[in-house]
Amino acid sequence: MQESSLRHAEEINSYLKALRHDLREHERLKLLLYIASTISQEMKLDKLLTLIMDEVKQVLQCDRCSVFILDRERGELWSHVAHGEEEIRFAAHLGIAGHVVATGKVINIPDAYSDVRFNPNIDKQTGYRTQNILAAPMRNKMGEIIGVFQAINKFQGAFIREDEELLDAISAIAATQIENAQLYENQKKTFDSLVETLASTIDARDPLTAGHSKRIALYADELAKVLHLSDQEREILRISALLHDYGKIAVREAILTKDGRLTEEEFKHIQNHPQFTRVILQKINFSKELQQVPLIAASHHERIDGTGYPSGLRDEQIPPLSKILAVADVYDALTSKRHYRNRMRFLQVIDILIQGSGSHFDPFYVDAFKKIKLDRLVRILEDEYVEQLDPDDLTFMSKFDIVDLLAAQHNSKTFGAAKRLLRIFNKYYNRDYLHDRL
Repeated sequence: MQESSLRHAEEINSYLKALRHDLREHERLKLLLYIASTISQEMKLDKLLTLIMDEVKQVLQCDRCSVFILDRERGELWSHVAHGEEEIRFAAHLGIAGHVVATGKVINIPDAYSDVRFNPNIDKQTGYRTQNILAAPMRNKMGEIIGVFQAINKFQGAFIREDEELLDAISAIAATQIENAQLYENQKKTFDSLVETLASTIDARDPLTAGHSKRIALYADELAKVLHLSDQEREILRISALLHDYGKIAVREAILTKDGRLTEEEFKHIQNHPQFTRVILQKINFSKELQQVPLIAASHHERIDGTGYPSGLRDEQIPPLSKILAVADVYDALTSKRHYRNRMRFLQVIDILIQGSGSHFDPFYVDAFKKIKLDRLVRILEDEYVEQLDPDDLTFMSKFDIVDLLAAQHNSKTFGAAKRLLRIFNKYYNRDYLHDRL
């Protein structure tokens, strides 16, 4: 009877142990599924790495997490982002991460400073104190190590066997997405270089507007930040801005570079460039997210009263991002220096934008433009001479926007900070760099 009871008790304990194991395994699978679904939509490498690290830090209940990517060409491990640190870069054979790369094994170190493989130099550089470490390799689909996951300083004691298994599993999931993000980033760099090259060819063809496309993109992005547009909207706007004048490639060079006043026929010909832009850009195989670029780029000369070109669109028919381009385009045209003239007076430029509100421009975007910080405005205005900008001047101007500058200019009794603001802004806006070089 006693033996039967003991055997029954053992069976119950065995059953409960198996049940607890199954429950833990179920929870682990749910956790891995959650992490996989969380990171699967992010294609920007920096954001992806931050997202992964945040998830691992929470799951493993540790103080810090780093994702080191293996740079085989330079023989280095690097981390774009790490909890509490800026970019970290070191030889791929050093430290615990280097040992993981060399062996391909998960390493669990309860006491970092008692392990000869630990590299204390990073602690010395940062002032951080590493106590325990859990590191696991990341492998691509070919089984090649592409990086190392590293968790540091578990909150309660050292990392345990379950932590090792969990980090190893997360590493396998993350490696695929990281590799996809790297591929996406490389493709994006190729695409961006192509777009920037196309934009520069137009600027080079028309020397009077050198740098125009780049500045439009910068002004438009500042407007986008004021309006809190999404990253995707900002990217669509940036590409559209860089390519907005590409149709000028179809404009006859004699007209494009003519010094004197254009005839009515010549002006009508140059007015065709937005339509040329749309026709040419529609031949490019843009991604789904960028499919509106041809229309947005081609609509920057439309006016909300319907008197613009090439299609005579009215107000709500005009894409909102095109309305942003319209403001940025005119502002840059009026504030750009030419070989035959200096910039138009700033007050006059802003008056033109204000007077055009409701007919040429959407008032909403003109008002938003006036909220751009002055340090950003000057950086773009003086893009060719950025090395000559005083950092202290930029820091001071960063506290003010165009509205503040207009208030200072309209106040006949300006003093103190307002007077200093006018002096600094006008120093750059009215500066004659050509005369300075002579």
